[in-house]
Amino acid sequence: MITREALARAKRVKLLGFDVDGVMTDGTLYLSDDGQEYKGFNSLDGHGLKMLRESGVVPAIVTGRTSRVVEHRARNLGIAHIHQGAHDKLAVFLKMLDDLGIAAEEAAFMGDDVVDLPVMRRVGLALTVPAAPELVKSHAHYTTLREGGRGAVREVCEWIMRAQDTWQAQMAPYLA
Repeated sequence: MITREALARAKRVKLLGFDVDGVMTDGTLYLSDDGQEYKGFNSLDGHGLKMLRESGVVPAIVTGRTSRVVEHRARNLGIAHIHQGAHDKLAVFLKMLDDLGIAAEEAAFMGDDVVDLPVMRRVGLALTVPAAPELVKSHAHYTTLREGGRGAVREVCEWIMRAQDTWQAQMAPYLA
């Protein structure tokens, strides 16, 4: 359930950061014999990210793992701020905010595990997915109905656009 507090926080969001595994994907890591890594991304999530970006919210990726497929996905979606191999996600996230001139209270972060808690506890809007551990959920302002890699990112993108009254403008080209 979306609380009034969470809705008020969503209205202030200028940057929305995402972990990858378990949020943008279902968390499954596919590794080939030669060490190549594969991930499955949801196309609905991708279009939600494009619309969110076009509505004025900056999307960003901050992940502890490093994968070329994440670079390809970010480039395809027009996500300019991607930080991989971020073992101290909070330090990376705060530096990004500082570089962009965005206050932590104007940022949101969507994570799914305890390594995401330092960022989630610092931002204005903390988001997670149903499969997250209870400790992570207890620090989130909102837990999506959809699972990571199965529409959770799209759900959050649409929710923020609705909170900021940009949803209708993003839908206008499709409903004309």
